[in-house]
Amino acid sequence: MLKIVEKTKIWFAISSIVIIVGLGFMFTRGLNFGIDFSGGTIIAVDMGSEFDKTKADDIVKTYDVNAVTTVAGGTEYDIKSNVITSDNYDQVFDELKTEFNLEDTALLSAESTGASIGSETKVKALIAIGVATLLMLLYIGIRFEFKFGLAAILALLHDVLITLAVYAIFYIPVNASFVAAMLTIIGYSINDTIVVFDRIRENVKKMRKSEISEVTNKSITQTITRSVFTVVTTLFTILSVLILVPSVRDFSLPLTIGIVSGCYSSIFIASPFWVILKNKKGKTA
Repeated sequence: MLKIVEKTKIWFAISSIVIIVGLGFMFTRGLNFGIDFSGGTIIAVDMGSEFDKTKADDIVKTYDVNAVTTVAGGTEYDIKSNVITSDNYDQVFDELKTEFNLEDTALLSAESTGASIGSETKVKALIAIGVATLLMLLYIGIRFEFKFGLAAILALLHDVLITLAVYAIFYIPVNASFVAAMLTIIGYSINDTIVVFDRIRENVKKMRKSEISEVTNKSITQTITRSVFTVVTTLFTILSVLILVPSVRDFSLPLTIGIVSGCYSSIFIASPFWVILKNKKGKTA
């Protein structure tokens, strides 16, 4: 039987270090908000055929080194930048047109997004995450018990902070797809946590004279294979999308981080935290 609860301080310390470092970067440098939040320009160019993306990127990076470029359908070249504006996007297109012998009709679209829209998106994103979290707490509190709900919400908060920390440390652009990924992560993580909690609840009835930590360790041992296999098979799909479909990388990258963090929190954060809450009322189940 695995001894997970006995090493709670280690698991909490690992997560705390990552989160604290990430918060340090967030408070000193801030998050790298993409054009969905800070405003900017989205340019779509029809290259006509397969092209050398590296050459195209070299041109774009002279205007904005942090511009995000992707290829859709093999021939459509998309540019997202909060530096390139409606005043100079035509210069970018002119250089691409000269380098790749394009016609004027190759410019499919060039749209500017204002910062006011970005502010509205931030508020709606926070509201969406807050509502989802409260509804989950209510469901788990009714379905199991309030202490399970608190432990599950802590695990969700852990997953959100870990993902934000990675984005802050590596200064990865945050956009609307990131918000969608965060909501997906919350749903995935809570599902894995509930599986562990359901087994704990079953074992509490069977092991009435056992220590809470023993019941929890046994429950984690019985479900850990399922948790690991589920996350590994899910990652096969997500990583394939991440590597082979660049156009949805803004969604698949945070999803990859969150799924790994969600598996970790379900095993090493949620259950040990529930033990801490439970031990305040007694040492036996």
